[in-house]
Amino acid sequence: ITVPGPIHGFMRFIFEQIRTGGDRNFAYLVGDRDAAEGVLIDPSYDPDAVVERSRAQGLATTHVINTHGHPDHVNGNERALELTGARLAAYRDAESRPEVALDDGDELKVGSITMRFLHTPGHCPDHLVIHIPGQSTVITGDLLFVGKIGGTASEELALLEYESLQRVLRELPPGTTVWPGHDYGCRPSSTIDLELATNPFLLAGSREEFLRLKSDWGEFKARHGLK
Repeated sequence: ITVPGPIHGFMRFIFEQIRTGGDRNFAYLVGDRDAAEGVLIDPSYDPDAVVERSRAQGLATTHVINTHGHPDHVNGNERALELTGARLAAYRDAESRPEVALDDGDELKVGSITMRFLHTPGHCPDHLVIHIPGQSTVITGDLLFVGKIGGTASEELALLEYESLQRVLRELPPGTTVWPGHDYGCRPSSTIDLELATNPFLLAGSREEFLRLKSDWGEFKARHGLK
């Protein structure tokens, strides 16, 4: 049985972090209680449990949204769409061919709640970060974890990821809460401020230092007792 994670807020804004199994995957439920509408983000390995949380909150699911197209994030799409009749939303070039094609800077409404999408490639070409500015919340997928960042397949992609991270840090207020796609850190969520103070990749002072840390990450983790 999947137990929902922390609930952010209580009245109009519904926000649940839901453990779905797999590689410590997180899904998210975002909703407007007054409008009785919600969206599911990365239902992954346990779409039934994610849909059940939406129903328990009395929400009609309007969209299933993917942060990116890796199999461990999209493998619950079909079932979640079948259960809800929702529309699939993802980056415009995603292989899933979403019904709602999102581009950088696009916004999507859930009742009165606005979600803004930033295209943040590097870990995956179609990667999106989902910012909910009115609630000081960002769902970072596999771009930014607690104390870590997403893997990349080449130096070129690592530099692209570096630029994506820098953009997120520039554009989001420091008090924004960070909700990642996996439970890879010492806690299930963080803030931009806290990651700036503790995440070694964000503490890297240059692109060159960032790339060195990427290549030496295994040794760095061993040296500092990280998992």
